[in-house]
This record gives sequence, structure tokens and C-alpha cells, in this order.
Amino acid sequence: MHTQVPLDGIGRLVAGRHENPAELLGPHPVEYQGRKAIAVRAFVPDSSQVWLVDQPEDAPRPMRRLHPAGFYEAICPLDNEQVSSNYRLKVAHNSGEVTIMSDPYAVEPLLQELDRYLLGEGRHYELYKRLGAQLRTVDGIDGVNFSVWAPNAKTVQVVGDFNNWDGVLHAMKVHPNLGVWELFIPDVKPGDIYKYRILQQDGQWNDKSDPLGFAAELPPRTASVVTELDTHTWQDNAWMESRRESNQLEKPFNIYEVHLGSWQQGGDQEHGWLNYRDLAHRLVDYCKEMNFTHLELMPISEHPFTGSWGYQTVGYFAATSRYGTPEDFMYFVDHCHQNGIGVILDWVPAHYPKDGHGLAHFDGSALYEHADPRQGEHPDWGTNIFNYGRNEVRNFLISNALFWLDKYHIDGLRVDAVASMLYLDYSREAGEWIPNEHGGRENLAAIDFLREFNVVVHEKFPGAVTIAEESTAWGGVSRPTYDGGLGFTFKWNMGWMNDTLDYFHNDPIHRSHHHDELTFSLIYAFTENFTLPLSHDEVVHGKGALLSQMPGDLWQKFANLRLLYSYMWTHPGKKLLFMGGEFGQWNEWNEDGPIQWELLDFDTHRGIQNLVRDLNKLVVENPALHHDDFTAAGFEWVDCMNATDSVLAYVRKADGFGPALMVCANFTPVVRKDHHVGVTQSGRWTEIFNSDAAIYGGSGIVNPGMTQSLGIPHHGRDDSIKIDLPPLGIVVLKHEA
Repeated sequence: MHTQVPLDGIGRLVAGRHENPAELLGPHPVEYQGRKAIAVRAFVPDSSQVWLVDQPEDAPRPMRRLHPAGFYEAICPLDNEQVSSNYRLKVAHNSGEVTIMSDPYAVEPLLQELDRYLLGEGRHYELYKRLGAQLRTVDGIDGVNFSVWAPNAKTVQVVGDFNNWDGVLHAMKVHPNLGVWELFIPDVKPGDIYKYRILQQDGQWNDKSDPLGFAAELPPRTASVVTELDTHTWQDNAWMESRRESNQLEKPFNIYEVHLGSWQQGGDQEHGWLNYRDLAHRLVDYCKEMNFTHLELMPISEHPFTGSWGYQTVGYFAATSRYGTPEDFMYFVDHCHQNGIGVILDWVPAHYPKDGHGLAHFDGSALYEHADPRQGEHPDWGTNIFNYGRNEVRNFLISNALFWLDKYHIDGLRVDAVASMLYLDYSREAGEWIPNEHGGRENLAAIDFLREFNVVVHEKFPGAVTIAEESTAWGGVSRPTYDGGLGFTFKWNMGWMNDTLDYFHNDPIHRSHHHDELTFSLIYAFTENFTLPLSHDEVVHGKGALLSQMPGDLWQKFANLRLLYSYMWTHPGKKLLFMGGEFGQWNEWNEDGPIQWELLDFDTHRGIQNLVRDLNKLVVENPALHHDDFTAAGFEWVDCMNATDSVLAYVRKADGFGPALMVCANFTPVVRKDHHVGVTQSGRWTEIFNSDAAIYGGSGIVNPGMTQSLGIPHHGRDDSIKIDLPPLGIVVLKHEA
């Protein structure tokens, strides 16, 4: 029978190996008997006959069967019949059933010229509105437009429950210059599960989850789930408007770091996980009670291995199904915002795991990663490193960051393992890494990526913050890109954390020899916009809980922990504390079970909780402790040289925004009666916080009432006061006008 379709093309199509099925299927202009016509072709296996139906009221036109496997064609002259994408196919199946279906190959692509241009340039920052599974209505027919980047694939199919996981029916069309495959499939709906079946150049087939999938099955299942992301009615307008208009550097950040699966448990799901909605109410109530201003969530992007805590991400655009649906997580964020709590997500652009359904070797080639393991494999974690020098990879990551800020109203991203991104020789021996084009160890492509990420985030979402976990001496991490910096809002102060914990591990009798470990941080405190972290990393891998790390007997352990927190909360910088630390958990954190809430039956642990609650309140209510965290104008030493007594005295201030506060700290268990200390202002000073107060489990060495300055110069000041310094304690005094 006459046809213009190459027979070898039909053979490859029937075998599921045609490199671009759209060349054959759907409507195509042809010359027929010397006249212009449209050839409509369809491949419908297991059918006995297929008819073309132009309009619902029109009589079906039988299509010619060109291949016994189910390849059909109908020729429609253009002079009296116009065939458009709204035609239907009437199918008589071998089972005897007759159905009406739309033709996936008759639909115009969702990716238009501008999309293709931006994709090629690597600047399509709203990638999540084009790739992946996009709900779409075409000619009155609802369905899903699937798109995926796989430039080295020989062919790509969409498989799922809707086609009984037989991809022959839904081989995708390719945009040749982009390497993006696309197909609209009618009647697919939210909740349907799917994957991409990819034919690699070596002839092997591989099923992959969607890199831009908005939801995924509950692990260990690995399929992506078609999801509608625009159903939630947000009620956080006031929060979002206030965030846009605020200078985040001048606001209090008391961050409570949480692993959602093990903060509290008791749900009906496997492992006792709670739903995002239950967690929203419980966490918001607790944060408000404890005066935390922000939640930082360990990664909630979909990850196959629960024990990775989310740091080995596979579904970068999918909120993990462990705790509910995307709609449930939107409710979580919305409820936090309506109650004045910000939400920060841990984000992991430094590496990703090698799980077979994920990004690794996605289309049979090193697509998202480097081909050379000296660049593309992380030796510590056994994971792949993103190829930041590739436009499409940078585009993927930056659009992912914007996705969380846009679709989920997230207030900030804490970027994990930045140091591993900056250095080509990170955790590598000589000969295990490749220098940059100048012979150096800096990863120039990663640096460019981080700068672009920060510029775009701050430009498109004013008021959102970016936080770098960066542990080296790299300069300008939180400085603007136009000044040569990386552009982050904040940087974790890992130096402060390590020095301070090292100091506190010492028995107090030896601390006089380590005094500089406390004072050194103020030499560089204002070179970056620092956050002081006591994160999950400090209470895992055999380190023990913070309380168990403190030296001394039981009383001294609790007193040292109260002292550590009080010193941290009065030191310049924003604050972060991992869950369980706020009441002095004894055990090292374990993600398989909840933190030790039962310890709150004991006065000592309730005392620690009371202390953290009041320290948070102290920071929120006193601009001196948050407004000028990043400038030398907000801090002044009074006494930093008293190593013999292990005593510090310093002033926190925010001129024009409230009274100054003076902090006096005693790092030994010796009570220092009538301790003489210089003051920056004459007059009366009132004790507003004392870590040794009985409510915190302390011994009650406090300074009640007001303390009048003596008119005696001391510590280079014109005036001074005398106060009692409690054992292993901190006193905070406010100047009374």
C-alpha cells in the first residue's frame, strides 16, 4: 500500500527504538495525488482497527493499517478538510473494547522559542514551569506535558500506570538542538506515577525518576508522582510583605534546627513519622513558647536513604513523601508564617548519590556529573559532584533554589558543604585532582555558580536569605559579589564553634591556659555576616550530646552547658541550635527515634529549657543583641585579658535602637564576690539575666535590684561597678537611663 513513511522507520518505531517518533506519528503535511494533504499516523498496538474522528459529530474515517503491529495512516486532502490537534482516534482493541483517545503527537510543544533560547543559554530560571510533569489542557482535553533533558539518549519513553509501564505507546519527541524530550499525554492526572525509560547509546534501557518531579513515591519505591502545585490558598501575605521590606541583617535570628522525622513521633505512618500538618502545629507552638524566630529543616527534598538525613538528594524538586504531600508541606510553611516563624531549608547542591533511578549517569552519559572521577566523584561520601561548568546543570540547580522560594514561600536556603564546592582538591591527595585553567585549586565554575545563585535569589526574592556552611578561611563568603564576594547573606562561623567547644571541653582548672580560644573569634567576628551554629554535626558520629561533652560532675555539666549557651547568645552573630540541645539531651542524636522529651520530667533539664527560652527572648527584645551583629559598632571589650580568673566582660550595643547591655562571664566554678568591672556609662545597671538563677537549675548567685556605678575608673573606663559573678555563669546588665 502506498505511503511516504520509510519502512525502516516504522520498524524502529514498532521496536520502541526510533530516535524521534514525532517524525512519523501525528499530523504531517504531504503531497498526495499531486495535491497538498495531511497524513495522520498513529501507532496503537493490540488493536484491530483505528478511525480518525475530526469532530465529535463527524463520521469516523477508517485509517489504513500499514504494519501488523498496529501502525495506521489516514490521508486528508487540505482543500476540503482541515485536520487540527483536536481530532480524536477511535480504537477498536483486540479485546473487543472500543475507546476514544487523543493523539499525543498532534499537540504543539509546551517549550516555545523563548524557552528554548533560555534553556540553551542556561538562564531559564523558571525551569520548573516547563520541564517535568506539567498539567496542561489542549483543545479541551486535560493531560500532562512531560519534558526531560537527556541529550545523549537514543530515545526516551514515558512509562507509568496509565500505559501499564509500556513505553512503546508514549515515545517522546525531541528538540534536537536542546536534547530535551517532550510529550503531551492526554488524560494523565495528578496522583499518577511515572518514570522516563531511556535508551542509552550502548543499547541498554534504564528507568529514571523525573529530575524535576514535584513528588515521589514513599521510599523504597522510586517513581515520580504527577502533582498539582497551585491548589494551596496562601494566607501569609503579611509575612511575605514584611520580609520583602526588612533588612534581615538587623533582625533577630534564633534558629531551631530540626530533623522532621525524629523531632517528635507518634504518627500512623511507618517509623512513626508525623504529617507535615501535625508537625506545623506542634513545632509552631513550641517555637513560640521557646521564642525561636526561625526553623531550619534538615533536607526535605526526596532522598532514598533515610539514614542520610536528606543530604543525599535524588528528588531536588520533591518534598519528601515521608511526611505527606506537597500540599501538606505548603500548609506547614504557611502556618509557620502566619505565626511569625520563618522557614529555612537545608539545600544540597554540592553532590548527589549514585542511586540507579536518580541523576547519576542519567542518559547513559556523565550528564549532571563530570566524567572524570577526579572531578566528578566525592571521595568522602561516595557521591557524584555536579558539573558546574555546564549551563544546563547550573540552570537546573538555580531554578531548583528559586522553586522552593517561589512555590513553597521558603525564607532561606542554607547551602550544605560549600567548602567542598570551592576547592578542587577538597579531601583529595596529590594526583587525585585536576587543577583549574590557571593551575590553582579553586573550582572556578563552582565559584561562578554560587555567585550567580546568590545574585538571582536576592534579586528575585528580596528578604530571602542564603546561608553558607563553609569551614575554611575563604574570604568574602557573605560579601556582595560586586565586591568580589560570593554573595551569601550569612556564613556559619565554624571557627567560633570549634574553638568554643574545644575550650569548654577543658576542665575549668585548665581554662586559664586556653583563654585565647574565647577571645580569638572577636578578631575576625566582623569580617563576615556570621551565624553561630551548634548544629546536628556536633552531636553525631561518636561526639555525644552537648551536655555529655561538658566536663565536671553533674552540677558542673549543667552549669557549663548554661554558660556555653549564654556566651553564644550574647556573642555577635545569629544563633542556631539543634533540637534536643535546648533541654540538654543526654544521648547522641539518632534519626530513628524521637529526641529525649522524657528528660523534661527533671528540674535540671527544664532549667536548661527555661534558659534557652529566656535567652531567645533576650535577643528578640534587645536590639543590642541583634541589630549590629556584623559591625564593630555593636561590640566593645571591657575586659578580655583576665586569663588568670577566666573572666570576660564586654558590651553589646545598637546606638539609637535601645540601651547597651554589659555581659560578665565567669568560666570557672569559683564564685567571684564583688567583682570589679569598668562600665561604659555611669549610673544604674540592672541585672536582666543570670544563667545561675534558680529557675535555670543554678545556685542562685544573683544581683537583685539596681547596681549604682562607683565613680571609680577601672578597665580604662571612667566609671565602674561591683557585682557578684556566679560560678560557671554569665550575668547580663542593662544600663538604666
